[in-house]
Amino acid sequence: MARKKAALDFEQSLAELQQLVERLESGELSLEDSLTCFEQGIGLTRDCQAALSQAEQKVQILLERDGSLQEAPFESDPEA
Repeated sequence: MARKKAALDFEQSLAELQQLVERLESGELSLEDSLTCFEQGIGLTRDCQAALSQAEQKVQILLERDGSLQEAPFESDPEA
């Protein structure tokens, strides 16, 4: 269940980021609104990068186990 939640969080963050980009590209926002959207986008980008980094680490753990695919415990850092 945690895997699905993490995947949904990533997908949701990515979708929100795409919406923010569309709003910014429209050119219809005030400077203040643009800065607010940009700030939100930076936060979402960091969240997505952290999720991708954790996924990459898990794949690396799986691939480095004596050449066979065996799952190993993975300690995720929620504050990364």
